[in-house]
Amino acid sequence: CKSHFLKLINSGCTDRFIAVGNEPFLTSYNGQFQSYVIPAMANLQQSLVRANLAGYIKLVVPCNADAYEGNVPSQGAFRPELTQIMTQLVSFLNSNGSPFVVNIYPFLSLYGNSEFPQDYAFFEGTTHPVIDGANTYTNAFDGNYDTLIAALSKMGYGQMPIVIGEVGWPTDGAVGANLTAAEVFNQGLIKHVLSNKGTPLRPAVPPMDVYLFSLLDEGAKSTLPGNFERHWGIFSFDGQAKYALDLGLGNKKLKNAKNVQYLPARWCIANPNRDLSEVANHMKLACNVADCTTLNYGGSCNAIGAKGNVSYAFNSYYQLQMQNEKSCNFDGLGMVTFLDPSVGDCRFLVGV
Repeated sequence: CKSHFLKLINSGCTDRFIAVGNEPFLTSYNGQFQSYVIPAMANLQQSLVRANLAGYIKLVVPCNADAYEGNVPSQGAFRPELTQIMTQLVSFLNSNGSPFVVNIYPFLSLYGNSEFPQDYAFFEGTTHPVIDGANTYTNAFDGNYDTLIAALSKMGYGQMPIVIGEVGWPTDGAVGANLTAAEVFNQGLIKHVLSNKGTPLRPAVPPMDVYLFSLLDEGAKSTLPGNFERHWGIFSFDGQAKYALDLGLGNKKLKNAKNVQYLPARWCIANPNRDLSEVANHMKLACNVADCTTLNYGGSCNAIGAKGNVSYAFNSYYQLQMQNEKSCNFDGLGMVTFLDPSVGDCRFLVGV
């Protein structure tokens, strides 16, 4: 382990954190992982010290924003059942020079609450500001961030460095999840952070680091929270940027992957000469293996019609099977075409 990290450090790798779990205090976990967090961190910290790596690498526990709550930011506090574990965690982080890592997703607030003001999720100004005493909040990110600061302050750690471990906006799979919204949100976030404006409770002090989520789509990710879970990527599966994004590094555009080796330009679609009344089981098979989340309500392919849905499912499976000839059979209900069946924003992909 020591030699592995030393090689990374000597090669110029800028990795600075080891995440001990990810969002272990989620409400839905009902506390089942709480007792493991501090012992795991203590063991890992001892290993880093013995390897003389504690000065290079810090242990962190990325927390979901549901770990704290408050009607307004200044009332922020950790959930009552987390008081003991959070007291231990924050003390450990402070003692070892580690930041508090939090994942903030304004999209989830919008997705989960039909009364949540849409413009408050972005950084373009809002007609529904949150008034908290002398402070006014015009976007959900700042409000959420300051709620955490208030919670840390109540524990005596109001100046603890904060890292945003995950923040982003999905491009498909739900109402409000689209390319335009993702670009507006992420660009607004970058501009906001780089302005060094900070927040009302930490003016002129932006987060220590901000990590955009995510680099690529994840076509096999669990959709239990929602179909959008597979579409957080700034780049599509083939390494092509979905939209323009200025990271403030002097380059106005993201760089696409080069020399991508695509499969031949052919697609699997529903055979127009066959009765599709018995296609349900075939679609179920295809979508259990491949990603069909764009077909659902709010998705980019939701309005292509019943036959289009079948074709999309067949093609997704066909491409995942590396265009194996048999994978487009579906008992004769599928057929290969060399004409791109994409419709509007609904792209029928070709695999790599």
